[in-house]
Amino acid sequence: MFKACAIDFDGNWDTHLRLVEFSYNNSYHSSVKCAPFEALYRMKCSTAIAWAEVGESKLIRPEFIQETTDKIVQIKERLKTARDRQKSYADNRRKPLEFSFGDKVLLKVSSWKGVVRFGKRSKLLPRYVGLFEAVERVGPVAYQLRLPQELVGIHDTFYMSNLKKCLADVNLHVPLEEIKIDDKLRFVEKPIEIMDREVKKLKQS
Repeated sequence: MFKACAIDFDGNWDTHLRLVEFSYNNSYHSSVKCAPFEALYRMKCSTAIAWAEVGESKLIRPEFIQETTDKIVQIKERLKTARDRQKSYADNRRKPLEFSFGDKVLLKVSSWKGVVRFGKRSKLLPRYVGLFEAVERVGPVAYQLRLPQELVGIHDTFYMSNLKKCLADVNLHVPLEEIKIDDKLRFVEKPIEIMDREVKKLKQS
């Protein structure tokens, strides 16, 4: 954040720290719909020009007021440019995610230490569990899923960032409980379907 405007201070960046702090705390944030200072104290912060010790009085020249105001405007512009650049990077990786009724999705689970979820310890818990059927969209960013009876105690509406569309053939899905793992974490592979066959003729001796 500070790097975005430090180059404009010509080597005396340390004298502008409080201006940077003031500009950041009084810049509009779209997440809270107001400035951080206003969200915390429910009032707007007084201008940095009025900052002084209690009982201290001083005369401020007009050119100093103008210089401070210009620097605050400049810092806010640099911070906005840095935020816009970071937003563009995030938007390039962000893909619109939509599901239709009946789509099969996987649910992302959090690997919290010491927490048992879906009958398994977090250390052995897969990143995604499922498959679940998408029932309907709830608002712009959430979906309701049809959960099995054993998960009846879990709320059935999830944020879309925790969902992943399953593009695999549902008929080839093998439940995790059916996979037998030995003490060395090896499992026995069993054929599911014969996809093709070939007949070879041996050479006659």
